[in-house]
Amino acid sequence: MSEWTIGIIGGSGLYEMEALEDAQWIAVDTPWDAPSDELLIGRLYGHKFVFLPRHGRGHRIPPGDLNFRANIDALKRAGCTDVVAISAIGSLREELPPGRFVVVDQFIDRTVGRPSSFFGPGLVAHVSMADPTCPRLSAMLSDAAEAAGSDVTRGGTYLAMEGPQFSSRAESELYRQWGCDVIGMTAMPEAKLAREAELPYALVGMVTDYDCWRVGDKPVEVAEIIAQLMANAGRARTMVELFAKALPPTREASPIDTVLDAALITAPSARDPKMLARLDAVCRRAIG
Repeated sequence: MSEWTIGIIGGSGLYEMEALEDAQWIAVDTPWDAPSDELLIGRLYGHKFVFLPRHGRGHRIPPGDLNFRANIDALKRAGCTDVVAISAIGSLREELPPGRFVVVDQFIDRTVGRPSSFFGPGLVAHVSMADPTCPRLSAMLSDAAEAAGSDVTRGGTYLAMEGPQFSSRAESELYRQWGCDVIGMTAMPEAKLAREAELPYALVGMVTDYDCWRVGDKPVEVAEIIAQLMANAGRARTMVELFAKALPPTREASPIDTVLDAALITAPSARDPKMLARLDAVCRRAIG
């Protein structure tokens, strides 16, 4: 058992909480260059929380240019035990209207050109992504979102698209045929990298729009998304506070804490020292 240190990746205004104590911005250097922003570290109802504005304060970094490896590495270096992602999403289902919170449990990755692994030549690893989110975190967040007054769907498949453009109508219909429920631009490779860093990960998606599959609807525009995000923001902050209040005093171990034990395939004698040095935070536990 150990203490919780919760990493929160989300919008720039998510961390504006009166209850956050001893808050300070800290710059973290990583071997993967700079993360999106400094980390805001403080205590929320007795637990350590680390906030990272995913797109940087002021939303200055587009999805395809996010340094996902640096973001996850920075949270690992800050001592995070678990990671919660809070994201705007589009809905691919009539029953998931704008304003609804969806705690997703599956992903289809359609991103391209984004570095998706910490590992590579010199140290090879293959983590399982069969169940890409943490059920414990997801359940606690679902409870907190409901207590905050949100309509919540527990479970759903998230289609991760490259962007920054929105979908064509043909793409939106195709993703619906695939069984996807929601769509966004930031969950991948974020979730994959969290798993490689042995960080349990959960994602709460806040529905802002119906994408463009509904016949007769106008295509989604940024102004519509921003308006719905503002409407969701208060409930998202309340959700985080109620989640913090409900955390047990101590953290029981998760199977995700040790996934690299069954993932590293390169023999110790063949591992590249430079690669090992770069992975000093991500897999310190597994490589000793």
